[in-house]
Amino acid sequence: MLEATHTVPIVFVVVPDPVGSGLIDSLSRPGGNATGFMQFEYSLCGKWLELLKEIAPRVTRAAVLWDPTLPAGIGQFAIIQSVASSLRVEVIPVKARDASEIERALAAFASSGSGGMVVTATATTFFHRKLIATLATRHKLPAVTPGRDYGSLISYGAEFIDQYRRAAQYVDRVLKGEKPADLPVQAPTKYELVIDLKTAKALGLAVPATILARADEVIE
Repeated sequence: MLEATHTVPIVFVVVPDPVGSGLIDSLSRPGGNATGFMQFEYSLCGKWLELLKEIAPRVTRAAVLWDPTLPAGIGQFAIIQSVASSLRVEVIPVKARDASEIERALAAFASSGSGGMVVTATATTFFHRKLIATLATRHKLPAVTPGRDYGSLISYGAEFIDQYRRAAQYVDRVLKGEKPADLPVQAPTKYELVIDLKTAKALGLAVPATILARADEVIE
């Protein structure tokens, strides 16, 4: 869309790292004809590994499904890696570009035991979410994902319906004369933690009361 026009106003939602992707100049001053709402802040990514360690303390290795060809993929992995040593978890990058690549890598990873999985937020992991959920069950890997649609043990991410509501407000402001260049790109304000107790039971995990108390939804 940005290649097609430099004048028609664009309001986007659920976009990871719009600055790193070259869509805008900065979050506070987008500078062009586009503005909107980010998919997440990078600090969120460290929470995924923390949640994995909290819900599955025996995990010492974590496969991180990511897309190294995307700025957002690189940024997410960097944050996860930065908190790994403090949690005493070794992170192993797994490229999530196609189904066969994911299947081979997770089978090899699971063969060593004591493993868990963190799924980063990319279009490819979302596209392969059913396969990833199937493989997590097959290999008995506790998994943390960026959203409930992945069907994992635990998910933590932004509540995207709220972003679409807020985007409608931006559209209204643009139609009344404000410029996208002057409307700051906003991070999510609502996050949701979802825990699947059926998956926890299948993995032989007792979910700590501290996590259950923080959950926005518990699937039984």
